[in-house]
Amino acid sequence: MKITLEAFGFLLILFSLLPLIKTHYWWIRILDFPRAQVAFFSAITLGLYIYISPFTLFYEVVFAVMLGIALLNEIIHIYRFTPLSKIEALRSKIKAPANSFSIMVSNVRMSNKKYDKFLKVVRENDPDILLINEPNQRWANAIADLDQVYPYSIKKPQENTYGMMLYSKFKLVTHNIQFIVEDDIPSFYAVIQLPSGKKIDLFTVHPRPPHYDKNTDTREAELLQVAQLARQTPLATIVAGDLNDVAWSYTTHLFRKISGLLDPRIGRGFFNTYNALIPFFRYSLDHIFYDPAFRLIRIKRLPKFGSDHFPMFLRLNYEPLEAEEQEVPAPEPEEEQEAQEMIDNVIEPEKEKTADMKNLDTMLNIE
Repeated sequence: MKITLEAFGFLLILFSLLPLIKTHYWWIRILDFPRAQVAFFSAITLGLYIYISPFTLFYEVVFAVMLGIALLNEIIHIYRFTPLSKIEALRSKIKAPANSFSIMVSNVRMSNKKYDKFLKVVRENDPDILLINEPNQRWANAIADLDQVYPYSIKKPQENTYGMMLYSKFKLVTHNIQFIVEDDIPSFYAVIQLPSGKKIDLFTVHPRPPHYDKNTDTREAELLQVAQLARQTPLATIVAGDLNDVAWSYTTHLFRKISGLLDPRIGRGFFNTYNALIPFFRYSLDHIFYDPAFRLIRIKRLPKFGSDHFPMFLRLNYEPLEAEEQEVPAPEPEEEQEAQEMIDNVIEPEKEKTADMKNLDTMLNIE
């Protein structure tokens, strides 16, 4: 048993420490995901090893110490997403908020055919803004009744699992479909007018995940490009979607610093949305980040409906006068340079600043 624990523990040490390497290699970046699971198994393995090992050999001490370091490393990464950590995004104190609205983000899984269950979740929660990832034309046809509820929409169904659809009860003052990095992966930009007349903007994204034949350089470039645009826009911003990255990764942390957006999960919980079909192996892939001009009213993970993702639901209130009370993440100069290099290494060689991006720059100057 001791040899088995040592072999398993050695793998856990690798799984914990390898992601500290700043690289785009998929087989390293995918290890960002299971930090809670690695922490769980590391704690059990370390406890059993301390119980059965005589610690008469030097390597036994070194192994236990290294496994302890691996466990501590995992805890440091995920600690912020537990109720033990300080809350980042503050709640609204207004009893009857005039500028409140709700947003729901859901990856429906293109192969999923449980359209009625999905529509049931939508009707029960009645979001003002609904973002759908992975719809194809079959999904678009099956949920066409939503057009009766949502007078405004942006639709880009696709057959490659990267389709996207956005529904809104509020007026879309302007909107654009972008292909920021890859020509077959859309993202949306929209200026939304609240019932009070206040305008906010929304970026929606769904980059590729790390897998055996795909490194994460394009994912990082797209997310950081959107982060820069979110900071540049004069309007209060929301960025939402299936980022195919976990909340505790270095990339997401850098995204938050570059964008200056808040994560309502910090200090509240993981709100893991994937994989809905495998209870133990679940990660926070579906995100809603927002400007400090917003205050949180409600956050919850909605019931599963047949997809491998749970939907996420937030209700926010627009309170720009209280924005300074919220602590905004800010990048160091070297982090800004790092982010720019990660963008340039992917976007600049593959395609110059396109007409679409120029249009987006123009749209960002909306008064």
